[in-house]
Amino acid sequence: MTEITASMAGNVWKVLVKPGDTVEEGQDVVILESMKMEIPISADFGGIVKEVRAEEGGFVNEGDVLVVVED
Repeated sequence: MTEITASMAGNVWKVLVKPGDTVEEGQDVVILESMKMEIPISADFGGIVKEVRAEEGGFVNEGDVLVVVED
């Protein structure tokens, strides 16, 4: 299993995947909002979404796990 982490601190504006979804390398999985800017977080690899740890409206810090993907 591989983890997709937040590249910066911010509010979770939108979660674009759910457990069971197939994601491809480069696909956006979460959109963060920081300083009134939308920052897409994309997968660095493809696989099946095992777990979504980010909640819309929640706050995350840099390095927090947002999504867990299984090869």
